[in-house]
Amino acid sequence: MTHKGRETAMLESCQNAQERWGGVHLLIDRWLQERHELVRAYDTLGEKPEALGENRKPLQEFCGVLVDYVSAGHFEIYEQLTGEAKAFNDKRGLELAETIYPRIDVITEKLLAFNDLCDAGKCVAEKFKELGGLLHERFELEDCLIEVLHTAHKEEAPVQA
Repeated sequence: MTHKGRETAMLESCQNAQERWGGVHLLIDRWLQERHELVRAYDTLGEKPEALGENRKPLQEFCGVLVDYVSAGHFEIYEQLTGEAKAFNDKRGLELAETIYPRIDVITEKLLAFNDLCDAGKCVAEKFKELGGLLHERFELEDCLIEVLHTAHKEEAPVQA
């Protein structure tokens, strides 16, 4: 998939997620907005990936948004979604999370390794292009988690322990 095609798919996925889950939960809303900012920053850099080292400011901004987004996922959203599934005794959802989280962890390591390369001044266009596919996959996995671990429970009352 070309950069433009991947970028369009990521942006559409982001907009579709906001339409499906927007307003459901403030934390998820904020995170989806951060995702949208991440896609925009990726798009800005993707117009000239061969020039990544020439102007460090947009690259630094992208990396900052990337790290914020990844951190929010791991330290806020995933915990929230897993806690919600536990509150509703959703064994299917928890099993799905156990299947998906390891892949998200692998993607996270690659995204953070890219950030480290950029911090060291060694950011290259090939690694940047690789990010597009990783981000797209991560967004799809996250959307699946939101769908199964959050949306499935919005009309139910939690199970009392």
